[in-house]
Amino acid sequence: MKWDHIVKNGTIVTSTDSYQADIYIKDGKIAAVSTVDLGSDAHEITDASGKFVLPGFIDTHTHSRDGSKGAHHKEDFAHSSAAGAASGITTIYEMPNSTPAIYNVAMLNDLIETITPKAYVDFGVWGLCIGLNNADLIPLAEAGVVAFKLFWGYALDHDYQLIYNYQEGMKDVFPPLDEGQIYEVFREVAKTGKLLAIHAENFDIIKLLTEEVKASGDTSYAAMLRSRPAVTENIIIETGIALSRELGTRLHIAHLASGEGADLIRNAQEEGLNVTGETCPQYLALTDKDGDRLGSLIKGYPPVRDKYHQDKLWEGLLDGTLPFVCSDHAPHLYEEKKKSLWEAPAGNTTIETMPLVMINFVNQGRLSINDLVSVLSEQPARMFGTYPMKGSLEVGTDADIVVIDMNKEYTFSQESMHSRTKLSPYDGWEMVGKPVKTILRGKTIMVDGEIVGEPSGKFIRPIED
Repeated sequence: MKWDHIVKNGTIVTSTDSYQADIYIKDGKIAAVSTVDLGSDAHEITDASGKFVLPGFIDTHTHSRDGSKGAHHKEDFAHSSAAGAASGITTIYEMPNSTPAIYNVAMLNDLIETITPKAYVDFGVWGLCIGLNNADLIPLAEAGVVAFKLFWGYALDHDYQLIYNYQEGMKDVFPPLDEGQIYEVFREVAKTGKLLAIHAENFDIIKLLTEEVKASGDTSYAAMLRSRPAVTENIIIETGIALSRELGTRLHIAHLASGEGADLIRNAQEEGLNVTGETCPQYLALTDKDGDRLGSLIKGYPPVRDKYHQDKLWEGLLDGTLPFVCSDHAPHLYEEKKKSLWEAPAGNTTIETMPLVMINFVNQGRLSINDLVSVLSEQPARMFGTYPMKGSLEVGTDADIVVIDMNKEYTFSQESMHSRTKLSPYDGWEMVGKPVKTILRGKTIMVDGEIVGEPSGKFIRPIED
């Protein structure tokens, strides 16, 4: 037999094991994993000697600014998917606040049609809950969205785009959902069986505290943190858990920054509730001590907090309370991010750095390489119904593979980033360990940090669909 691709001489890594074997690929699938030579007749051979071979990484939380009317001056799917491929990501789950937003099946199809020609990696899409589209949730689930997202506390304009600084009386604006409407969203999503992720911040408290802190004239990062304390996350998480308990909704807490939030999720899990959470590398790598040095480059919502919260997030990640990490990739222009902490938008260019920071943590001894497979490959696929086709190296599954040189030392430069906006809080960091090849369904799409070939990614839907 002539194989399409053989990855040989590497150390295969799963969430539970590491061993020497070769991977044989045919028709985009893993046809065999063998310690015995099955023949070297192949269109492509990757010699992974001295390197580690992992399932392709999955980023479950990205905002690529795309869509038929997207903010392409900030980012688009061609750039974000290339950035992901450059660091070993083979699957992206795109958040629903694209333009147009994914609030019905027509908008889902619009996004798929728009970004498929640009996709260097495979992708799934989230559905948006806005309270006005409850009748569209079951059709969206049937059309293949991976999950649903509720931007708790945010107002929307008439294009269903988020309004970050809502004031009562604004014209042509849908105000934030009240608690009755949120109850109804939880109830309707429960009917779909899909996961509901929430942005957990209490904006009424944040509005009050922001006005007080701004009036003091303090422009430090510590001042911004005082306007968004951990309690603003915890209150919403507690309410979400109560609704999950009452209605049976699968609840997921997005981009968790609060250590006490991890405790709340753990307690809910011990109670038997289907409640999970995620965190991001920025919350694991940075603290408030980096705030004044980085300025608005550290700004995200919820904000990076102090070491107490960071330590508790690490605890939650390592004990499985938080099953995976994601990037929350949300680029903004250089001119926007150079504004003051109060004026700059929240969000950063993080898809390419997510695996790099996590691999560096492996070399620092913060987690094992098997843990890396769990939090970047296996658990994201399991959570969103695409395992084992994604997130594994099992025979018969998509041949999505990342080859990593764990000994490669380098200085990270934001100028090397593949995103349209090249800004990063990790610029200048000394790191060890780097992906050197990314393979999507058997086809090499990245070699030594450079994208090769044309976009070949496609829309994927949960297997159970």
